Amino acid sequence: MRAAQLGRESYKVQKATLTKIASVRDLEVYQKAFQAAMEIFEVSKKFPADEKYSLTDQVRRSSRSVCSNLAEAWRKRRYEAVFINKLSDAGQEAGETQTWLEFALSCKYIDEQRFTKLYEKYEHIFAMLINMERKAQSFCK
Repeated sequence: MRAAQLGRESYKVQKATLTKIASVRDLEVYQKAFQAAMEIFEVSKKFPADEKYSLTDQVRRSSRSVCSNLAEAWRKRRYEAVFINKLSDAGQEAGETQTWLEFALSCKYIDEQRFTKLYEKYEHIFAMLINMERKAQSFCK
């Protein structure tokens, strides 16, 4: 069966095979963002208690918001403009997460190696989101 004949279901091409995307959790970008958010959660457990309602809370919220905005985009993909807008929101949250990571590094709550690893993960997530925006029609119903 050809992808064009598959109607309202969404598909992605990966290594020359056609893979059905049944939910947002099937998207590679979602999986990467979720994993990165969980890593930030674990790292931020070691932040000082006086950061609980500021840096700790902010970096956790922004990292989780990447996933939640992706989920909203996926649910609203029937409307291409809304889909693109929510992807843009996800990208903004990824950028905000990077900013909070810079503060964590400057405050010496994380080391350079952990910072670089997480920062690069979010750069990759951001690039994937931009790619999805450019190819929005292939995701929208």
